Amino acid sequence: RNLKSRLTVVLMLATLISAFGSSFQYGYNVAVINSPSLFIQQFYNTTYVERYGRPMEDSFLTLLWSLSVSMYPLGGLFGSLMVAPLVNKLGRKGTLLFNNIFSVVPAVMMGVSEIAKSYEIIIVARVIVGICAGLSSNVVPMYLGELSPKNLRGAIGVVPQLFITIGILSAQVLGIRSILGNNTGWPLMLGLTGIPALVELLLLPFFPESPRYMLIQKGDDKTARRALQRLRGSEDVDREMDEMRLEHQSEQAEGRLSVLNLLSLRSLRWQLISIVAMNMGQQLSGINAIYYYADSIYSSAGVKESNIQYVTVGTGAVNVFMTITAVFIVEAAGRRLLLLIGFGICCVSCALLTVALTFQSTEWMPYVSIACVIVYVVGHAVGPSTIPYVVTTEMFRQSSRPAAFMVAGSIHWLSNFTVGLVFPFMESGLGSYSFIIFCFICLATLFYIWLVVPETKNKTFLEISQMFAHRNQVDIQVGNAPLPTVSDEGQT
Repeated sequence: RNLKSRLTVVLMLATLISAFGSSFQYGYNVAVINSPSLFIQQFYNTTYVERYGRPMEDSFLTLLWSLSVSMYPLGGLFGSLMVAPLVNKLGRKGTLLFNNIFSVVPAVMMGVSEIAKSYEIIIVARVIVGICAGLSSNVVPMYLGELSPKNLRGAIGVVPQLFITIGILSAQVLGIRSILGNNTGWPLMLGLTGIPALVELLLLPFFPESPRYMLIQKGDDKTARRALQRLRGSEDVDREMDEMRLEHQSEQAEGRLSVLNLLSLRSLRWQLISIVAMNMGQQLSGINAIYYYADSIYSSAGVKESNIQYVTVGTGAVNVFMTITAVFIVEAAGRRLLLLIGFGICCVSCALLTVALTFQSTEWMPYVSIACVIVYVVGHAVGPSTIPYVVTTEMFRQSSRPAAFMVAGSIHWLSNFTVGLVFPFMESGLGSYSFIIFCFICLATLFYIWLVVPETKNKTFLEISQMFAHRNQVDIQVGNAPLPTVSDEGQT
């Protein structure tokens, strides 16, 4: 029972290549537009003047800019809706390779936007690169969760999030004025997102497709066994093959589930509510408000204009460091504890940040608000940022996983889009009290996790569904026992 699988070279490289090729870009494109925003807005204005002979009105510029920011999560939402059909048709690895179209094309578009004298190109490209992020943020955790042995699933499941934070940090570093965050460098900075995609296109084809996909969805026993042997670095993979067959057997009654089946299936009710709660909590807890508007928080905290970019990079570095820590502690501490601690820290930070921003007049308060932002980032990196993806992979079995990721992803991006769109208005209307709202959301999510979400570390996918079976008031039987009857709609 306690056969611990080790991290093999093949598994490690597959993890690094898919995380760099896909997850890195998601983070990069979240942050890439923050530092050079002034110069990109100047370009919008200059282009407008050249076309119409008069400067753009401020309100129109604000609208165009908030579109440039928020079209990205909107694209992410479209990408999430494509997850289930694509991973079922092309496989996990196949989808990641196909997804690079949505990165290379907009990279070229954004790179030539200035020469083409068109700001529309940037806005359209942000939607397309958003589709890429929406697909990769769901497919990479699914692919890696299915490649990993159960004792490494948590640690490997955190790696995509680690690359998202490295992507954010890279964009922040390149965005320093003296590097690319200036009026000549920004088109190149936006276009660089195509490079990780090319790396992935060249290297990922040499690595195996998910053995679970091959066995359970394609019924291809030979390829699944070969893939598993390569991933485990050992000929003896019988136990894991048997485990997959058992899972396959217990699911045959359900068939491949569509999102509608998923919503109506009693045996998955609490898993579904849980991933919705966690993904909403993750995004509505204010992390993106802090990223999108870090610069303005720092300047209202009294940091010198010329130093803001370095504080931002510092925050990004803290985020990467804490996510690396999460990779190493997630198997020991467990998922549930990290979620509780993370949301707890975020809740307290938001409350303190509100106080600090309200009483800016004292000279040391600005430093308190910077500290709050950094502590918040630490809390978010340890739990809310990293763990929901791991848990989404773990709470669902093969037939329901694509549909579950589609639901989780749609909630994730819808919430992200909402925050990006609503926060500027919240900020102008509520001022420093905006963060009280985030504080309550963190608290509510914390209570939910404490009451409902079980610990899933070191459990097989089947054991986890049995833990939920009690709460869902259904029974899951395996082996030769009769399976619980499920309506035939599930069959495809």
